[in-house]
Amino acid sequence: MAKVEEIVSQIKELSIMDVAELVKALEDEFGVSAAAPMAVAAPVAGAGAEAAAEEKDSYTVVLTGAGDNKINVIKVIRELKPELGLKEAKDLVDKTPSNIAEGVKTEEAKKMEEKLKAAGAAVELK
Repeated sequence: MAKVEEIVSQIKELSIMDVAELVKALEDEFGVSAAAPMAVAAPVAGAGAEAAAEEKDSYTVVLTGAGDNKINVIKVIRELKPELGLKEAKDLVDKTPSNIAEGVKTEEAKKMEEKLKAAGAAVELK
């Protein structure tokens, strides 16, 4: 039990991105999924459209809100889009909803979404 508690305390010190990478590494290493098992149910009307949306291979990352810590969101925007200056990044954050990136592959879009959410932003993938 002491080993488990030690591991848990180490995980608490990791960033959200590091924890996400850890989960993926554990899934790959042991051939398991960390996703909660879903109950099997009859298809619901409109579920087909949702499944089709999940099969997309590229997304538009949309910032829908900056949250309480706008400065952190601006920093993440500048990290994700180094070509933007401070003013341009601030303008994107101030004028939500704003497209942060368009035509981004699924994996990259999810990473961008995680970073922005970790900074306190509200984000949608379309």
